[in-house]
Amino acid sequence: MPPATSPAHPLKQAIAAQVTALFNDRARGEKPVQRRPDGLFGPRAVAWRVHGDVASMMVGGIAGLLLQMLHPAVLAGVWDHSNFRSDMRGRLRRTARFIALTTYGGREEAEAAMARVRGIHDRLGGTLPDGTPYAVSDPALLAWVHVTETTSFLDAWIRYAEPRMSMADQDRYFAEMVQIGTALGADPVPRSRAEAQALIRATRPQLRVNARTREVAQLVLTQPAPHRLAEPVQRLTMGAAVDLLPGWARAMHGLPAPVLARPLVRAGTFGVAQTLRWAFAR
Repeated sequence: MPPATSPAHPLKQAIAAQVTALFNDRARGEKPVQRRPDGLFGPRAVAWRVHGDVASMMVGGIAGLLLQMLHPAVLAGVWDHSNFRSDMRGRLRRTARFIALTTYGGREEAEAAMARVRGIHDRLGGTLPDGTPYAVSDPALLAWVHVTETTSFLDAWIRYAEPRMSMADQDRYFAEMVQIGTALGADPVPRSRAEAQALIRATRPQLRVNARTREVAQLVLTQPAPHRLAEPVQRLTMGAAVDLLPGWARAMHGLPAPVLARPLVRAGTFGVAQTLRWAFAR
């Protein structure tokens, strides 16, 4: 996520301040992550480009969550060990901050963030409703989380920012993100668009939907906006996230294909994306 800037225009200042507050918990003393060239990637990385666009990252982040929860063991980890019911916005904020730190922070910041997350994962596990044990640190589960997240971020970026993105740059993005997936313990980790698609196809037979899935999806899609003025933007974001899902995933969730609303959702989301880019333009 982009760091705070100092736009001269009052409206730009207001928009930037509102968005910055969404991704930084002031009660915990959090400040926007500053872009540093000595991190895991650097300014020329595709990840710097993709992860710096607020609107497409929000859309991709929600779509990624909806995909991730289709795996019963990934869902169980959230169900058993997360406070998502009482603090959905906090959970999303922490995820966004992790992405910002690993993308734009210095190498020490990024490595510390990854080590912290891996340490948490190593301690967590449980049992599925059918009695099957699971471990949050299972490399295959982490691979599903990684591939759905990266694919969703990239697809949202292509739809709302760079529709003519070359396949070479798409492959570069997956190759760059390997170091994060590997550091978190995921295996296998796709190094290209083709490998990502193959991993998703291979995992699909393991995906399921039950009452838990429906409850978590409902919580994600109906979370209250931070304030009244943000409600239209949040509705657009959720609609764009559902629209971004592959057809098979929408069908599993029982979500209708937004055929009639699609042009309005995409046009509205593109407008929001343009406004946010203007607000954060240096």
